[in-house]
This record gives sequence, C-alpha cells and structure tokens, in this order.
Amino acid sequence: MSKKVIPYQDSNLGKKEQIAKMFDNVSGNYDALNRVLTFGIDVSWRKKVVQMVVDTQAQNVLDIATGTADLAILLAQSDISKVTGLDLSEGMLAIGKEKVKKHHLTNQIDLILGDSEKLPFNDHTFDAITVGFGVRNFENLEQGLQEIHRVLKPQGTFVVLETSQPTRFPMKQGYRFYSKYIIPTIGKMFSKDKSAYSYLPESAAAFPFGEAFNNILTKIGFKDTKHYPQLFGSATIYQAFK
Repeated sequence: MSKKVIPYQDSNLGKKEQIAKMFDNVSGNYDALNRVLTFGIDVSWRKKVVQMVVDTQAQNVLDIATGTADLAILLAQSDISKVTGLDLSEGMLAIGKEKVKKHHLTNQIDLILGDSEKLPFNDHTFDAITVGFGVRNFENLEQGLQEIHRVLKPQGTFVVLETSQPTRFPMKQGYRFYSKYIIPTIGKMFSKDKSAYSYLPESAAAFPFGEAFNNILTKIGFKDTKHYPQLFGSATIYQAFK
C-alpha cells in the first residue's frame, strides 16, 4: 500500500493485532452490516469467485481471512470436498463455526485461527486459495502473497475479491462520498467499534487495485493474472495461477 492505514491511530499494537481486535469487536453485527452497506451485492460477487474455483476442478481449498465463513460455506456447497478457513479473529471464527454447523458442513469445512503471513501448511498443499475482502488487511502484503504462493500447488489458482475504486465520473465521485461519509456514519450507528467503519473505506482507498495489484502478483511469481471490475469498479475480482 502507498500509505500505512491502521484501525486505531492511538494504539501501540501492530497492524495485525489491531485488525484482530477490530474484527473481534465488530463480529456480532458484521454480517448484517455488510449486507446493508453493499446492498447484498457482495453475495453475487462471492458466487463468481466460487465459480472460478469450481471451473479449475479444485477439491482442496484454503479461504484466507475467512471471517464468518461466508465464502468457505459457498465453496463447500459447490461440492468442493475440503475447505479450510483461516482468520486472525477469534470472534469472527466463533460466528463462522456456528454458521458451518447450521449448514451441516462440519465434515467439509475446518476453521482455524492463523496468520496469513505465516501459514501453518506445507508447500504445495492446496488446489486453490481464495481471499474475500482481506488482502488489504495484510500487514505485509508481499509477504502474505508469498506465503499464499508457497502453499498453493503448481497450476493452482488464486482468486481474490477486494474493494477497489471507480475511476470514471460520476461513479468515482459518488463512491468517494459513500465511502467517506455514509459507511462510517452507518457503521458508527450500529457497531460498538467506532473506528472500524472508518478504517475499512480508508484501507480500500489505499489499496493498489487493478493493474497495480496484478503487477504485485506477477512480481511474487503468479502467472496469467487477470482482474474483473465489479459494479463500476467498486470491487474487483482477481485471478492468477501458480
């Protein structure tokens, strides 16, 4: 990222610890607020990610920054035999585990506490790896991507869904207003963490999206990198191969 964006400017904790604390704090209403703030469109974006993975015939998938397991559940429901979800936040994982039980997917999905920059897996373990709205929270972006590349099997696919910035008028101006004023206002009304919903749009604005992110993936060693803007560029799906 071009600048360091953290949730709590007055904290002595590192970004990683701050992210875990922030998501622990917002875990109780994260799903509901996410649906409201994205008008539910994020569900269709996740389904596109799942289809990209399914098209590669992957059967052992790692979902990093799995949160409350939305993407992991969709992957498992698409007949992928094994999904591992990893996240820094115990609070988010606790809710995710309840959702996995509710959907009767405990035999297909394992949710574990872990660090995306120090993945607890052997080299060449997974057929596919996904990240939904999480790469911008990496403390060291390139280190996290290197770890992903390490544990991905040769010819495996890496698919990322992340917020981005519209670049054309009038969506560019409208999105900036929505991110700067609407998201923090709604977040503060319904979340007990007043900083979280200011951090989230700020981190999105600082993230190197589009070709800039493709270039980083190529630098790490990924091949055939492509990106697919969603909703006028307010989010982007990236796909790359090892």
